Amino acid sequence: MNDIPPVSIALEKLGVPHKIFRHETPVTSFEQAASDRGQRASQIVRSILFRIAEDEFLMVLVAGPAQVSWKNLRKYLGRSRISMATEDEVLAVTGYRIGTVGPFGLPNQLKVLIDASVMLEEEISIGSGMRNTAIILKSADLHHALKNSDVVSLVE
Repeated sequence: MNDIPPVSIALEKLGVPHKIFRHETPVTSFEQAASDRGQRASQIVRSILFRIAEDEFLMVLVAGPAQVSWKNLRKYLGRSRISMATEDEVLAVTGYRIGTVGPFGLPNQLKVLIDASVMLEEEISIGSGMRNTAIILKSADLHHALKNSDVVSLVE
C-alpha cells in the first residue's frame, strides 16, 4: 500500500509546500489531534461535505470545532434544502472516509467554500485522505491552491 497520502500527492502536483504529519496513536478527539500536532484547535481544518441538490455536493472548510450555520449556508447558496452528506456519499464523492477528508485529490471537481475562520491562522492542518495522518500547510497556500474557492463567513 502506498504510504504517501493522496492529499499530499495532489499538493505535490500543484507545487504547494506542505508537511505530512503522522499521529503515533489513533486520534480520538479534536483536542488530541491538535495537541499531537503542536497546534491549537483553531488550526485544525475540517472538510465537511454537504448535499445541496440531488447529485450536487459542496465542501465547506471550517477551522476548529466551530459549527457551520445552516442559515448562513442556505443564504449564501440561495437554497432552502441542504443536508450533510451521509457516510456513503462522502466516500463516493470524495474517495475518502469521514475523518480523513481533505479538499485535494478528489475524483470529482467540487465547489469548495472556505470559512473565514480558516484564514485567521497562518498555519493549518487538513485531512490527508489517510487515517491518523494530517497535512500541515499555510492557510494562504491552501486558499491559493483552491483556485475556485470563495472565503465566506459561515460559522455561528
